[in-house]
Amino acid sequence: MNLTQELNRYEFLETASKIADELNLQVYIVGGFIRDIILKRDRVDIDFMVLGDSNLYAKQLADKLGVNRVDFFKTFGTAHFNFRDLDFEFVTARKESYKRDSRKPRIVKGSFKDDIRRRDFTINTLAVSINQQNFGELVDEFNGYEDIHNKIIRTPIDPLKTFDDDPLRILRAYRFASQLNFITDEAINKASYKLRNRLKIVSQERITDELFRILLSPKPSIGLKLLFENGVMDVIFPEISNLAGVEQRDDFHHKEVFLHTCQVVDNISKSTHDVWLRFAALVHDIAKPQTKKFVKGIGWTFHGHEELGARMMKSIFKRMKLPFNKLGYVEKLVRLHLRPIALAKEEVTDSAVRRLIVSADYDLEDLITLCRADITSKNPSKVNKYLQNYDNVMKKVVDVRTRDKLRAFQSPVRGETIMQVCNIKPSKKVGEIKRAIEDAILDGKIGNNYEEAYDYLIKIKDKYLKEEV
Repeated sequence: MNLTQELNRYEFLETASKIADELNLQVYIVGGFIRDIILKRDRVDIDFMVLGDSNLYAKQLADKLGVNRVDFFKTFGTAHFNFRDLDFEFVTARKESYKRDSRKPRIVKGSFKDDIRRRDFTINTLAVSINQQNFGELVDEFNGYEDIHNKIIRTPIDPLKTFDDDPLRILRAYRFASQLNFITDEAINKASYKLRNRLKIVSQERITDELFRILLSPKPSIGLKLLFENGVMDVIFPEISNLAGVEQRDDFHHKEVFLHTCQVVDNISKSTHDVWLRFAALVHDIAKPQTKKFVKGIGWTFHGHEELGARMMKSIFKRMKLPFNKLGYVEKLVRLHLRPIALAKEEVTDSAVRRLIVSADYDLEDLITLCRADITSKNPSKVNKYLQNYDNVMKKVVDVRTRDKLRAFQSPVRGETIMQVCNIKPSKKVGEIKRAIEDAILDGKIGNNYEEAYDYLIKIKDKYLKEEV
């Protein structure tokens, strides 16, 4: 197969080819760039394998392209620069070997075949020459083109060796399967299960990054199920693995929570590319195993799982090295994900709607998106009924919000005014009075304005001040 026509779309490759010949170097484009050309996917990076001095080649190419900054990594024999929205990576063909306690390789120079066989999966072993003599010619040592056509993830060598050297490749296998909608070779699954505990030598940041790439894939359940089925989820996210399991008692079933969660994540992925909203979908029922209880005549219940799940988030964020500026958002969606459906009844009060608006604040639309994704019934009429209920909730929200101006709600009377009127110092009492005013607004007793809130403060202050005596 010759990829000349596709490569000719990239004008810089003519320059890259001339420099390779001028320096008498064999240069190949390898890996994901070629894979994605074949799959007709967007390309964001391009890797060059150089049989010789890759740093010299990178420097001369950068000079010709007018690139001012080139990063060199002499230890690894690699170089990097950015050009026209592409990340350029250069590597000298090499061999790698690994110590048992590290995924950082020891590197020596190698041949073309040495470099190709060290790569993770056959779909990433494809190489195309850019030398003028055979420009665009595909070199396929491990049948990677056929594996792309057959939509299968395989390793170029024994996966036990591939994963033992670098266990992060276990996660990469399932990430590629999820991103590309490929299947994984059974040898990969067996090796993943056997070596899953080797992931403990991988940094948490890299593990979390691969998990989030799975969440960002078109159908995340592909990767999530592979992680679970091959024992990897037990190692990287045991709380999600614990969602699995079906129990029956007195003819009462409870839905298999792990599969339900996978469907919710897939559902929400059709509506948003926001990885944090997708993550909230992944963890929304995370406390169901701890709150599961069988009630005679009723069946399985999970009372309080939303509150406990929200409280679990802090330790999960800490362990998984997630950014704490996203903690409050995820906590909120987990804590509130059952609230909107309770407001779908016709007789719901404005007060209840106000409290939902205030609790969800700027994240109300995301909360409703999560709630809609949480409908996983196989009964179309039931699904339509629930979706219509959420539409009704949002109509009520728009109506109440328009009338009450509740966005980013807080008492119009601030703490300083309360302290001045009541002649008290900063204390818990100030917060109690402020909350009483807010509750009065939410319950519709007074309007959301300074004048009515101030009059209400004068009316209730003596009651609170007496309690302090």
